[in-house]
Amino acid sequence: MKKNIVNAQKHLSLSDRIVIETSLEKRMNFTEIGVLLHKDPTTISKEIRKHRLQQKGTLFNTNNFCQFMRDCQRINMCHRMCNVPCKSKKSCDCNKRCPHFERFLCSKLKKPPYVCNGCTAKKGCRKDKMYYRAEVSYDEYRELLSSSREGIHISAEELCQVDRLISPLLKKGQPVAHIYATYGNDIPFSQRTLYGHIDKGLLSVNNLDLPRKVRYKERGKPRRVAPDKAYKKGRAYKDFQEFLFLNPEVNVIEMDTVHGMVSGKALLTMLFRNCSFMLAFLIDEISQDAVTEVFKTLKESLTPPVFSKTFPVFLTDNGPEFFHWPTFLSCPDGEILSEIFYCDPNAAYQKGKLEKNHEFIRYVVPKGKPFDSLSQQKVNIMINHINSTKRASLNDSTPFGLAQKLLPEKLFEALDLKLIDPDQVVLKPILVKS
Repeated sequence: MKKNIVNAQKHLSLSDRIVIETSLEKRMNFTEIGVLLHKDPTTISKEIRKHRLQQKGTLFNTNNFCQFMRDCQRINMCHRMCNVPCKSKKSCDCNKRCPHFERFLCSKLKKPPYVCNGCTAKKGCRKDKMYYRAEVSYDEYRELLSSSREGIHISAEELCQVDRLISPLLKKGQPVAHIYATYGNDIPFSQRTLYGHIDKGLLSVNNLDLPRKVRYKERGKPRRVAPDKAYKKGRAYKDFQEFLFLNPEVNVIEMDTVHGMVSGKALLTMLFRNCSFMLAFLIDEISQDAVTEVFKTLKESLTPPVFSKTFPVFLTDNGPEFFHWPTFLSCPDGEILSEIFYCDPNAAYQKGKLEKNHEFIRYVVPKGKPFDSLSQQKVNIMINHINSTKRASLNDSTPFGLAQKLLPEKLFEALDLKLIDPDQVVLKPILVKS
């Protein structure tokens, strides 16, 4: 029958060890100590034997501490050829030379309590002694507790194999989630453990190869909220929420612009919420005319009916390039093809999916770098690699794979959108360099 002892599975604390030491001085047995600490007697026995300290004695005022000393007749162990038994010479250190040497140990230490703490004869005893000290025992326990968690639970061969698999992909700029979605079954530890191994320098890559291992700048102070303008009448974020309540199945496209430098070329980006599929269009400047030109090209490539079905609802910010929405969302005959709504001022989180997805663009074109060297062809290549990156939020699927099931084929043909093989995905600046 299993014993039911309170706290039986808990580690001994420093106070528990002090109780053991004082109890040994009082010559209490293991059962009595176990009752005091609510521990099994074998636990007390193991604790004492594991952490007892040896104190060397001065046996018989000689250098010889061998337990066979009294009956030993060996001679010349020091190779002096004196033919005198070594045990009788104080200058002969046969303890280190004799292969039969065994240090003398009191017979009482071979049975409980295994230490001299409570021994009545220890004061005049010149033999080696063993003591249990609570503080020393606790320090040894803490050191063992720490060291047992050091190192990694993987062989050197397995680590090299994982390094050969993961490092080339990370150097291409592939996110860790994408790598695990593709090769998760071949990696014998979790993503969090991988970050730890890289941080410790166990792989050929380092933290600089991890696109998300960065320090974020302190957020600036929010700008003053501008008053609502006529273009937002009936199209504010609260109106957008009401619209979604009445049309829960509608596909929402989040829209924004990405700056290269303060002036110069920029990107007009769109993201389909239902599949995280992103489009990007290179524009010469952030202006109403540049946005209108992109929409004009889209409507001509897709035809107005397909455009209206593909882009039913836009959600964007309060940038001046989006103020006059009828100029880019209507047909020549004046028919409005899509709905558009605006986020609240200073509330970019309301289109958080797109803001988060811009992070992938910054892997390829870091913040502060101009877009002037880009062409639309290079932008398409970058977007293809981004959309071919597997996402944990999509159950390890790619935005491209989901978009193929949800969006018209004509969109992919018109914009030259192609799926990239998982091993060939690159999210580094080298992707768009000439």
